[in-house]
Amino acid sequence: KAPADTGIEGQVFIGPMCPMVREGEECPDQPYQAILKVLELNGQEVIRFETDEQGRFRVAIPPGEYILHPETPENMPLPYASEQEFTVQAGQYTKLTITYDSGIR
Repeated sequence: KAPADTGIEGQVFIGPMCPMVREGEECPDQPYQAILKVLELNGQEVIRFETDEQGRFRVAIPPGEYILHPETPENMPLPYASEQEFTVQAGQYTKLTITYDSGIR
């Protein structure tokens, strides 16, 4: 079992949220509720979890090197987010930010 003070935390965003953003117009990425998987480097699943409605998450996992795999909605090419490798150190939470590409252009 993972130590309570060791794991990952962060937030998921999605963008762009406006087609054809014009110069000087604000169109910040929006929080996005997503399903994320943590994999060992060999591809074995460690944990699968859903973020809250604001895209936030905090999950205890043991120290080590991992791959974060953001899931894409079933049978859909978008929104899409790339996998990222990360390292969890004992006694701290590794901060991760995931940004999905909405496909809006």
